[in-house]
Amino acid sequence: MLPPIPWKYALPLFGLATSAFVFNTSEFMPIGLLSDIAASFAMTPAQTGIMITVYAWMVGLLSLPLMLVACRMELRRLLLLTIGLFMLGQLGSAFAVNFPMLMGARIAVACAHSIFWSIAGPLATRLVTQVRQPFALSMIATGSSIAMIFGLPLGRVVGLALGWRMTFLSLAVIAFLALVFLWRVFPPLSKQEPFSLRELPTLFHNPLTRGIFILSLLFATAYFTTYSFIEPFLATVAGFAPMSITWTLMVLGLCGFLGSVLFSRLYGLHRCLVLRSGVIGLFIALLVFLPAAAFTPTILACCMLLGTISTMFNVAMQAELIRGCSRTDAPVAMSIFSGIFNVGIGSGTFLSGYLAADGALPNIGFFGAAIASFAVLYLFAFYLPAIQKMASR
Repeated sequence: MLPPIPWKYALPLFGLATSAFVFNTSEFMPIGLLSDIAASFAMTPAQTGIMITVYAWMVGLLSLPLMLVACRMELRRLLLLTIGLFMLGQLGSAFAVNFPMLMGARIAVACAHSIFWSIAGPLATRLVTQVRQPFALSMIATGSSIAMIFGLPLGRVVGLALGWRMTFLSLAVIAFLALVFLWRVFPPLSKQEPFSLRELPTLFHNPLTRGIFILSLLFATAYFTTYSFIEPFLATVAGFAPMSITWTLMVLGLCGFLGSVLFSRLYGLHRCLVLRSGVIGLFIALLVFLPAAAFTPTILACCMLLGTISTMFNVAMQAELIRGCSRTDAPVAMSIFSGIFNVGIGSGTFLSGYLAADGALPNIGFFGAAIASFAVLYLFAFYLPAIQKMASR
């Protein structure tokens, strides 16, 4: 049995998990509030859905440049400044008087997001011994999952009861509390050699890191082709009432927590099984998404499967990346991963928005499954053989 993590490291991990909760809630919260935000600015949900796409693409574009600029900064200070910028962006969103102002505030939040997800995983693993690293990463994933369980649905509840602006304001308050907490408990970390721009090509020449980037792009695009418009799908195709949609999103998030637990328990001993389960599970869930909408139990089962495998696979990709990189390379590699993943989010959201505007909303699952099939093929044809080749050396 592993010894417990000392409190001086457990508390910073808790603070990082709380921050992950806030950041993840912020990114996906508009998914549950698209209709209300659209009504405030006399727009349609398909038009306001661009804020999700732009946010994701800005993260994709900014992750690597911002991390290359910030990589020389001491990581504790960088973490605190990032959360501070995030808080200011949420305040700007809450008090936006028009849609362009809301978009500007969301871009500020996207800048903070770009840096946070580049450093969260490496920071968590530096707080613990190597044998505890899967647990540390699962803590970050748990924060993200709790955002799906309570953050996103509660944001929707607050938005429905008090208006969507109060949801953004609530996030600013939680971010401030997390900032103060981490300022008090996060320990100084030993300095490491700064990443050199000359080392950047080596990350793409490495077959494992290159494979992680490709798999992440395919997985995120497939998943968010369906997930980004799950609210109107459940309302118009499955015939769910507004509160039933909220509960469904909560169940999906709860299964994300299950995914982080499965990762923590299985990844160390059954690495390839976790990876195979992620891409195959995604393909199956998306393929049957429309037929499953005919019955409440089956669409709930699909949402539960999506919540479980999306979290499990996402954290597994981060673990693969940290496993295959040096400590110096990890933050920059993670910034590339975050950027590529968010390009996938933006691409999936853009595709589903186009389908929704064209009257093809019921078919978002089929389009997502088509993209997921390429992830399945790439995993079995290239990535798993690369793992076996590296292990045999």
